[in-house]
Amino acid sequence: MDPATITTGRLLLTPLRGADADAMAGVLRDEALHEFTGGVPLGLVELRRRYDRLEAGSGDPDECWLNWIVRRQPDGEAIGTVQATLTRLDGGWTAEIAWIVGVPWQGRGYAGEAATGLVRWLREQGVPVVTACIHPDHHASAGVAARAGLTVTAELVDGERVWRTG
Repeated sequence: MDPATITTGRLLLTPLRGADADAMAGVLRDEALHEFTGGVPLGLVELRRRYDRLEAGSGDPDECWLNWIVRRQPDGEAIGTVQATLTRLDGGWTAEIAWIVGVPWQGRGYAGEAATGLVRWLREQGVPVVTACIHPDHHASAGVAARAGLTVTAELVDGERVWRTG
């Protein structure tokens, strides 16, 4: 499955390319973005390598990596990313999604709008189950998941609560 451009009311989600690292390096530079996920911001060279690997794909026919750059309309400014890792189980696909929006654009509903657009697109592609793993203390991401139509479950994966479409 290949990612397609996804349009929402205020956003344009375009398939990620290695060259997008230039636009995203500044967006992802803030260490506050790693509070719940760990790690540190990548430099431009490392980010470009990561994006090149993501663009190349997993190499496993039963796993598909789909990644988008989230851009504001109409100016096209890059403000974050969304991603879906699809896994083929019993002939069908399931998706685990994630999102990140740069600190200057948080609190404006962009993450919820992008995640909702992604879930809608995945459902249109016939993906029946969409999940997200969210740190129990990350209330903003829990709100994004709820806005995107996911419901919290009792499941934990690596200390994170699993949210799932019905």
